[in-house]
Amino acid sequence: MSHVFHRMPPTPLPVAAHGDGLYIVDSTGKRYLDASGGPAVSCLGHSHPRVIEAIQHQAATLPFAYSAFFSSEPMEALADMLMIDAPPGIDRAFFVGSGSEAIEAALKLARQYFLEIGQPTRRRFIARRQSYHGNTLGALAIGGNEFRRKPYEPMLVAHRHIAPCYAYRERRDDETEEAYGLRIANELEAVILDLGPETVAAFLAEPVAGATLGAAEPVPGYLQRIREICDRYGVLLVFDEVLCGMGRTGSMYACNEEGVAPDLLTVAKGLGAGYVPIGGVLASRRVYDAVADGSGMLRHGHTYMGHTMACAAALAVQRVIREEALLENVQRQGRRLRAALEERLGNHRYVGDIRGRGLLLGVELVSDRASKAPFDPQYRLHHRILEQGMQQGFISYPSGGCVDGQRGDHVLLAPPFIVGEAQIDEIAERVGAAIDGAIAGLPTDALR
Repeated sequence: MSHVFHRMPPTPLPVAAHGDGLYIVDSTGKRYLDASGGPAVSCLGHSHPRVIEAIQHQAATLPFAYSAFFSSEPMEALADMLMIDAPPGIDRAFFVGSGSEAIEAALKLARQYFLEIGQPTRRRFIARRQSYHGNTLGALAIGGNEFRRKPYEPMLVAHRHIAPCYAYRERRDDETEEAYGLRIANELEAVILDLGPETVAAFLAEPVAGATLGAAEPVPGYLQRIREICDRYGVLLVFDEVLCGMGRTGSMYACNEEGVAPDLLTVAKGLGAGYVPIGGVLASRRVYDAVADGSGMLRHGHTYMGHTMACAAALAVQRVIREEALLENVQRQGRRLRAALEERLGNHRYVGDIRGRGLLLGVELVSDRASKAPFDPQYRLHHRILEQGMQQGFISYPSGGCVDGQRGDHVLLAPPFIVGEAQIDEIAERVGAAIDGAIAGLPTDALR
């Protein structure tokens, strides 16, 4: 009997025993091809020797030094590393324990910025519907996923949400992508004016959507227009790159692909590649100077902020990505995976859309391609796909609710950056088999 309070208590889980590159091996010896890196975390696979060595070395040297009392060599070097490819204006970094913590810290820093510059009425935040920014109360409040928010609604601070950039479902037939992007970006301006510009602190968005919308990409010009609106009204722009950043889309920062720089940027998953829990907040020089020249104190902190061993592990991860030219592999294998998915599923009766960038790709399922009607959520198709894959020794990241928080099923694929061509072809075939097996198990009245 387990004394662990598991996420789904009635459901027994296999016991992970060890890692082998792209594979996790359970206690029975069964091997699972990890095509999603868990939730898009394990970008170097599960047993990279250089990262393991770095953790062992730092543990033997100095595992922890409280960041309110000391800086540390790994923390300084990691911050320097992240500035190499950082968006223009981004100049400083501090490190926390997770993506949710990073979002919480960014929200608080945005508020502190306006206190420091003498604009205390700026306290409101705007994000997008169907967004996901973490599961702590602050992060859950700014997120726009109704399914996750609903149980805790009485505990959440009220924020405003605008349309997501979700061209597959929300672009009108008579619109170009550019016109669609302009229309939904202008919702931000309307909400700022409705709230009063003097009350709005920041707008928060993922440059490329993660688990909730299954790798939905920004259309051309969309993020540029968002930046213009934020600048016009003095609102900070915060990019959540917890999932899509750190090389996942083929660039170290996804926003660089759009030529748009934020004022604050959050990272996590691919920062430490799952070897350690770590997240980060990257701040512009403007935000940093407001604090440094004002109160001189960051009004936020955790015990494990800037954890020495975590920073050493993340530094090793980032060095491996650069020194082994893994961003080039992400771009190359991402193109191959996209093509393989199109070949395997592009004409599939129940596949509506294949989207994404680099090694962050999503497959959206529909009960009818012409109308884009989703499957009835009672059938939990996404969960059936997960179960089918696990039975076959294949891990993907299916989710439900992409349409409105309840309806809509998709599968997210985010294999490690070290993936090779043969494994790419296997991933496309096996995700197709998992989808086919899950749909075959549905009752006939679920199929149109």
